[in-house]
Amino acid sequence: MFDWAMDHLPVKKWSAKDCRRAFIVPTSLDHKYSRGVIGMVTGSVQYPGAAVLSTHAAMATGVGMVRFISLNESWNWQPLRFLDQLVLARSPEVVTHPGKVSAWLLGSGVPSKGMGGFTTRLRHRDFNKARRQSVPMVLDAGALYLAGTFNQPTLITPHVGELSDLLNSRGTSVTSSAIEGDPRKWAQMAAQILKVSVLLKGSITYLADEAQVIELPEATAWLATAGTGDVLAGVIGALVATNSVAITSGDISILEVGATGAMIHAEAAELSSTGGPLTAMRITDSIPFVVRKMLP
Repeated sequence: MFDWAMDHLPVKKWSAKDCRRAFIVPTSLDHKYSRGVIGMVTGSVQYPGAAVLSTHAAMATGVGMVRFISLNESWNWQPLRFLDQLVLARSPEVVTHPGKVSAWLLGSGVPSKGMGGFTTRLRHRDFNKARRQSVPMVLDAGALYLAGTFNQPTLITPHVGELSDLLNSRGTSVTSSAIEGDPRKWAQMAAQILKVSVLLKGSITYLADEAQVIELPEATAWLATAGTGDVLAGVIGALVATNSVAITSGDISILEVGATGAMIHAEAAELSSTGGPLTAMRITDSIPFVVRKMLP
């Protein structure tokens, strides 16, 4: 049941000033590991571009390292798997060897469980690698069904259709139209039902956990194009990895870090658009300029 007391939580209007807490500016004592390592299981045979966009966006945001887990292609004779080739062609800094991470991003560009055949089953098996390390978690797209199955701080990033499917699978009947009509309420309900932090994507993005609600300014409508959600996930994943210790200790919430990522994404989209069409990859090119402008 929904605790209607949550409906009276004050709504925090997020601003660029609020983002400053989530930025950790490196010093002369830092190295790539101290600045955060984001592990990613993103992209698939069906949506390979998601791997490229999410990894490149994370690097552009300023994380110490991106550790990309590629699709297991035991049948492939090539020394580099095809997702690795695509990712490294755009971002040669990305590491494709397994190892420790500060946070995980799972699911961007991965079809839902039960869809896509053998290669999709392999990709979902890769999600199990995340269970070996108890670090903050960002779940997107094909990994949303894992919401509530981890003990560590978890942020999910659905759009209205995905949230409708997820809540219906957990016994709460709701249409995507109903969520679209009252996104704030349903972000709060999802946070309570699923026991995770929720970022509900839309022209106005709402974030909620059981203690707070955050509303972002309305973003440019040109963001409604393929791949932009993968960029958003990469930005947020990078910030969560950078703030992993602070999130785990309670110094900052994963919700606040997610709101900062969404703000960077929206500002980068506005900069890329200049009032006209944009592409997801163009947003990634604007991210460093937006971060620099927001730094404390």
